[in-house]
Amino acid sequence: MSALKEYQAKRKFNKTTEPKGEISESESRRFVVHEHHARSLHYDLRLETEGVLKSWAVPKGVPEIKGVKRLAVQVEDHPVGYIDFSGIIPEGEYGAGEVKIWDKGKWNLIEGDLKKGSIKFNLLGEKLKGEYGLVLFKPKKNWLIFKI
Repeated sequence: MSALKEYQAKRKFNKTTEPKGEISESESRRFVVHEHHARSLHYDLRLETEGVLKSWAVPKGVPEIKGVKRLAVQVEDHPVGYIDFSGIIPEGEYGAGEVKIWDKGKWNLIEGDLKKGSIKFNLLGEKLKGEYGLVLFKPKKNWLIFKI
């Protein structure tokens, strides 16, 4: 099963300008934070790994202050081409609303494993800089993100 099957099943590419995408051979460890004006404003953190963008919806945004913990709900993997996406997802389509790039840059893993539910990583963005943690808690797709 393709890592992008869920992403592609939720979208009608004849109606949205979002990239259909493929799994990438590159492992450049880029990240992007999208400001997403959908049903409610939220931010999407996307980390390039395993040929896709692993993605979390962060309702209150990625914290910029040490010790602040925020909910990060894991969503479907996105194609690496989404790292440069900004635009309007049409009304009636999944995720309808304006999407714009809030921050982007590089990230690197310090320790841990996403598959095991805990990582410590460094963000080197235009706005976000420093060490962060992502820890899975129950129910299964709910994580906490925090600045270390």
